[in-house]
This record gives sequence, structure tokens and C-alpha cells, in this order.
Amino acid sequence: MAKFGLGRGLADLKNEMGTIPDISILTGTERVVVKQIPIVQIGANPDQPRKTFSDDELADLAASIKEKGVLQPILLRAVSGRPYLYEIVAGERRYRASKMAGLAEIPALVKTLNDENAMEIALIENVQRENLNPIEEGAAYKNLMEKCGYELADVSRLIGKSESYIKNIMRLDTLPADVKAMVEEGALSASHARTISVAENPAEIAREIVTEKLSVSETQRRVKNGARSGTCRASTNNGMSADEIRDIEKKLESAIGATVKLHERRGGAGQFVIHFSTRTQMRELIEKLTK
Repeated sequence: MAKFGLGRGLADLKNEMGTIPDISILTGTERVVVKQIPIVQIGANPDQPRKTFSDDELADLAASIKEKGVLQPILLRAVSGRPYLYEIVAGERRYRASKMAGLAEIPALVKTLNDENAMEIALIENVQRENLNPIEEGAAYKNLMEKCGYELADVSRLIGKSESYIKNIMRLDTLPADVKAMVEEGALSASHARTISVAENPAEIAREIVTEKLSVSETQRRVKNGARSGTCRASTNNGMSADEIRDIEKKLESAIGATVKLHERRGGAGQFVIHFSTRTQMRELIEKLTK
């Protein structure tokens, strides 16, 4: 998201101009408006990939905002059925710092977005800014695949990283909580964590890495010579068995009188494909399925 080219802070402009006028931007067929939104009307995104925010960094940003204002609007979408009117899509750090600075309102772009689009934008912004630690990054990819039905190739195209990179970073989700904490705190590198994620005793090896200052290559040798986790394969291939899939297909075929194929995706999402040979059979299927 490009920064707005304001030579001075919004607070300075307010003093000179009074209330800041809405700025209208045409994006495709939609007119997106930058406006001042009351902070009390804004809520955090439950699917925000970034879960940890440094208190020191927020305090520094809050001090800057007090002096210069918010120079880059946050991105919001209107929501209903929530205790707030707008949900943050991108810019939660600026939002938190603005609250800390005592601002009553914040400049924001308000855009119409569905859940999938909002998750995509939040993930892309955080990955591009390198705001996520490896645990948050892997969890964000997993969340996107599970909630939006994306496959590995879809996420790879979306964020511009290889499938092997995404698969490896997602493996960190299988680590014990104490090892994840070590990664989040920076005591254990992402490379070390990926290496020990397939080990039977990752917590033990993690402690050895820290105390003995093991390199990644030394860690790889230790994992290779040790026992492998019995769940490491299952964690990357946790779908239904071929017999389970065929049983479901047979039940549906018996119910609707047509050939059905079940394609399961990673994370439990998937699709049913119904085959028909004539338009007459297609109409009969539509009649059965819409009763």
C-alpha cells in the first residue's frame, strides 16, 4: 500500500484547514473514500495475521503520531452484527498507536471487501512489510487455506513465495507451545525450527540449540540421526483415506443417481464434482438437489 505524499502531518493540516475533507479515489468501478473515522467505531480483525505488537514500538509510533499525525490512512471495511461499525483490514499497528496517543479519530480508506479479500489483503500487507514472525506467518497461511479453501498453489501465487517455502513455514504449527514461544521471542531461528519440526523431541533439541549454540547444519545432523515424529507425515497429509472418500461418493451417487467425485483439499476444504451425460439428466439432478 503506497504512502500518501503529505508533506506535513494531518494534525498540522487540521490546524490550518479545519476538518479534513474526504478524499475520493476511484479504484476500478468502486469509489473509495479517505475519511476521518471515530476510533470508537473501529474494531480489530479476528483474522489479523499479526498477533504480537511490541509495546516499545507502539509507544514510539504513538509519540510520532502525537507530533505529526497519522500520515498513512488505515484500511477498513464496513461490517454488521458487530459491536463496531468498521473492521480493520490493514493498519492495526497505526490504530493501536493512535489510541495510545489519545486520538479520537483516524484517517481511513473504507472499502467494500468480503471475508476472503480482507484476509488476503491483511496477509499480503504483513508479509510484504515483514511484520510477521515465522509462527504468525505459518498460522496465517494455514488460516487462509482452511477458511477460504485455498490450496498450496493458490497461496503461492497470492504472496509470491514458493510452495516449498509455504509448506515448510506451515510445519512450525506442529511444534510444542514452548518451542513456538522461543521462535516468537527470537531465541530460535525459523530455520532451526523448521529443521526440528520433524523430530520426535523438538523441545529437547530446541534447548540444545540454545545452550550449545548449534548451527542449522549441526541441528540437521542431530535430527537426521535421531527419531522422527510419528505425526510429522500426518501433519502434512491429514486428509481422509481413499476408502472413506469412496464411501462418501457411493452414498451421494445412490442418493442422486449420478457419478460423484470428492476432491479434498488441505485443511478439510474441498469440492464435490457431479457428472452428467445429457441435459435431461442435468435437469433431473437440478430438480433433486433443489427440492
